[in-house]
Amino acid sequence: MMMRKKVYQLICVMLCVTMMTAGVLTGCKAKEDTSTGQSAQGEGGSTDASEQEEEVPVIQGLEYERTMELDYAEAFDVYYYREGYKLIDVHNDRRYLIVPEESDVPKELDSDIIVLEQPLDCIYLAATSAMALFDAIDSIGAIRMSGTQASGWYIEHAVEAMEAGDIIYAGKYSEPDYEMLIDEGCDLAIESTMILHTPKVQEMIEDLDIPVFIDRSSYESHPLGRTEWVKLYAAMMNQETVAEEFFAEQTEIIEQLKDFKNTEKTVAFFYVSTNGTVVVRKSEDYIPKMIEIAGGRYVFEDLENKESDSAAVDLSMEEFYAVAQDADYLIYNSSIDNPIESIEDLTAKDELFQEFKAVKEGNVWCTGKYLYQATDIVGNLIADIHLMLTDGDESQMTFLYHVN
Repeated sequence: MMMRKKVYQLICVMLCVTMMTAGVLTGCKAKEDTSTGQSAQGEGGSTDASEQEEEVPVIQGLEYERTMELDYAEAFDVYYYREGYKLIDVHNDRRYLIVPEESDVPKELDSDIIVLEQPLDCIYLAATSAMALFDAIDSIGAIRMSGTQASGWYIEHAVEAMEAGDIIYAGKYSEPDYEMLIDEGCDLAIESTMILHTPKVQEMIEDLDIPVFIDRSSYESHPLGRTEWVKLYAAMMNQETVAEEFFAEQTEIIEQLKDFKNTEKTVAFFYVSTNGTVVVRKSEDYIPKMIEIAGGRYVFEDLENKESDSAAVDLSMEEFYAVAQDADYLIYNSSIDNPIESIEDLTAKDELFQEFKAVKEGNVWCTGKYLYQATDIVGNLIADIHLMLTDGDESQMTFLYHVN
């Protein structure tokens, strides 16, 4: 009852604040980044205390050892200190100090550093893209609560865990069950960037003394950069060796694909939102990079998102048509929207699709719903796109299917 009372009191406080600031969108206070904002390792090089001592964050009472080596990821760094302490620096966002079990929290920490005390074994996971990475390092057991119901998961082990009651549904990211988070002893909430659209929810969770970690893997420009976030989660779980072995396997797949000869065929990757706008990816996103590695060209050469840091860009149908009408292939992204099963499904969204070259020539494809959750096997999508571009065997594809 005391736990429930605390939740209700917090809700009342938040409602009062909301009414007092009606019409003003407030969020969590921006944290000053006192780190260098740069990776402490050279490109492809190793790092140690003697070489990089001046570039790493200084934490009073801790002795720096090394920096995690990253091959593709650019959105984070992990710094290692003696006695098992680790600092995760998510660039342009927050820093998190991982404190080993039964160890003391260092005194006089910078105010922007969020403390994560191990073991982290009661996680609320609202970022669906992270589940496959926890699965890859045998750490699904650390996830106690999900922001997605069992029917929404396409990861076998996640479904099994929810059906067995090992993972319970705790409400979606925008409407979490605060009582459940408290009653279960939640020690970390892992959110996608969608939480930035509901800052009050993030504030409520943090007011319950539950740290919030925002997964920004979708901002990576290389497809394997997104997968390399497995190393970040491995740092939380002390599973670095497993992550290194797993990631080496994924890197090998990419290496086998890198010699694909570019066909110079153009590809548009998109979906149509409920308001009729067409949502594509900016040119520096990992999806266009996948298309390039697979042997194609993304139809938008220099597209940026001038509104935010998001990789998604909203275009009017006319803007999309002006660039994509002559694309050789259309790939409909159903990981966000519902899949299309026919050309009629596509043209029902807008009759203008009838004028697209790819529609006239029968080169329309669609992704499976589970694409966004499959952060662990990005090489498969690259292989699929290559098969599409070269009239390969559709039965060998993992994510794509032909739309007639």
